[in-house]
Amino acid sequence: MKRIFEIDENFKVATETDRADAVFYDPRKPPFRLYGVFYENGMYRRLPEAVAKTVNEGVYYLHANTAGGRLRFRTDSPYVIVNAEMSGADHMVHFPLVGSGGFDLYADGVYEGSFIPPADLKTGYESVVDLGSRALRDITVHFPLYANVHKLGVGLAGDAKLLPGGEYRELPPIVTYGSSITQGGCASRPGNAYQNMLSRMLNADHLNLGFSGSARGEDEISAYIAGLNMSVFVLDYDHNAPTPAHLAKTHERLFRTVRAANPELPVIMLSRPKYRLTADEEERRAIVRKTCESAFSAGDKNVYFLDGPALMATAKDDGTVDGCHPNDLGFYSMAQALYPLLAEILK
Repeated sequence: MKRIFEIDENFKVATETDRADAVFYDPRKPPFRLYGVFYENGMYRRLPEAVAKTVNEGVYYLHANTAGGRLRFRTDSPYVIVNAEMSGADHMVHFPLVGSGGFDLYADGVYEGSFIPPADLKTGYESVVDLGSRALRDITVHFPLYANVHKLGVGLAGDAKLLPGGEYRELPPIVTYGSSITQGGCASRPGNAYQNMLSRMLNADHLNLGFSGSARGEDEISAYIAGLNMSVFVLDYDHNAPTPAHLAKTHERLFRTVRAANPELPVIMLSRPKYRLTADEEERRAIVRKTCESAFSAGDKNVYFLDGPALMATAKDDGTVDGCHPNDLGFYSMAQALYPLLAEILK
């Protein structure tokens, strides 16, 4: 039986990465700039390993998934190669492997291609994006959303220039804490997670603290977040609170922990991003709204609430792959809803 790429060559994925003049670099060293991840104990992480161990088993399992990780540099190389040693890339039927285990590349803010993993991805891979000319470009490479990256090499033409990339605005990162949706499931590729979209729209750094199925508002993660240097904090873990009672018990407490350490920090609270809500979801939305309204009534002018239907207003009922996790349209809808508020806050 023929495979689809034998019938339609546009479905064929280029696997030939050999470039005779390629030189490989370690992106942990200048002039590369890393954002959203750091290197510790043999892998890139979003959260210190010691902290992750104190929260819950799921956070420890997921904290080295590189969601929100970005690499920035400037080059006139006509191609970019990534060579990655990886682990933990789950093969999910409703989540493209390019999103969970792939990288993608933007040049001067424009999407140029994805580093596409093989279908049997296990321990890593090598892939290339051809840029077609020797123009000097600002490059951003987005890291996988649901995989651990142990080692990464970046290959460029041997005679290519390699310079520091464009810098984000001089602001601390926007920090998002929440569920699998916050982590980026089920974007078709990393650049389409809503925080990565907003980062490009606002030219702002961000830190993704989404932990699939594991964001429960514990005191340990609250204390860690409270100690971060942030420009905005986005609180969004409705989906992972086991019950409305758990959400009511932890939501305001988490907010107060962060607020006590950051009196002037803008805090945006999101309810579950869904266009039509069940009675249970309406109850959860009311809990999130109550935290915000209580703070506002007490004189806190730096709290904001966006509810789920508003987040999905552009996508409506077409915004998910399974009634829960956004597709690219759903993430675009979330970015469109958040952008005006973030732009005003950061102005």
